[in-house]
Amino acid sequence: MIQISLPLIPADDGALLIPADHVTELLRRLSAGWLDSEHTGEMRGDERTVRDLASALTELADQIDVECIGFASAAPHP
Repeated sequence: MIQISLPLIPADDGALLIPADHVTELLRRLSAGWLDSEHTGEMRGDERTVRDLASALTELADQIDVECIGFASAAPHP
């Protein structure tokens, strides 16, 4: 079982935020866990579906990373 601790950061409006790097780590760990479970036979289901879902999670993590890099690059630096 995957265990991960996610820090919650309160925003000014009372919403709780999770740092993007923790979100992408979680997505990648879920993806890897699914693939490991599929290889060991622990996960029951269509192998192609498991691989496709794991790939989708990894692609989402990559997309979030790219968006964050773009945002950080565009932000004014003091």
